[in-house]
Amino acid sequence: MDKETDDKICPLEYGLRIFGKKWESKVICVLSSGRSSRYGEIRAKVEGITDVALTATLKKLTADGIVERVQYKEIPPRVDYSLTAKGKTVVPIIKSICSWSKGNGENPLVSCENCTSEVTDDPDRQ
Repeated sequence: MDKETDDKICPLEYGLRIFGKKWESKVICVLSSGRSSRYGEIRAKVEGITDVALTATLKKLTADGIVERVQYKEIPPRVDYSLTAKGKTVVPIIKSICSWSKGNGENPLVSCENCTSEVTDDPDRQ
C-alpha cells in the first residue's frame, strides 16, 4: 500500500480506536457524571482494571482529546480527570450501546450506575 492509502481511515474504525476498547468505554462511562474524578475514584468504579491498564487508558484518552487531566500544585499532589467537550459527545453513543445491549443480550443484563447516569455541564451537579 502507498502512504496515501495508509493515511485514510474509515470513520467507524476511528471511533472504535477512540472508545471501542474495553477500558476506554468504561472510563468514559465513569467520567460521564459530569464531575471531575481522581485516579482512585475511577479505579474503584472500573471493576477489574489494573493500575497499568488504567494509567495507559487515561493517557490514551487524554492524548485523543476525550479526557482532560488537571494537575494541581499542592502537597500532596492532586490530579483530576474529566471529560472534554469532545469526550461528552461520545457518551450518548456508549449509552446507546448499553440500551441496545439490554434489549438484545443473551443473558439478562443489569445496568451499572454509570449507564444510567446523565452527563451534565451544570457545575451545581458536580
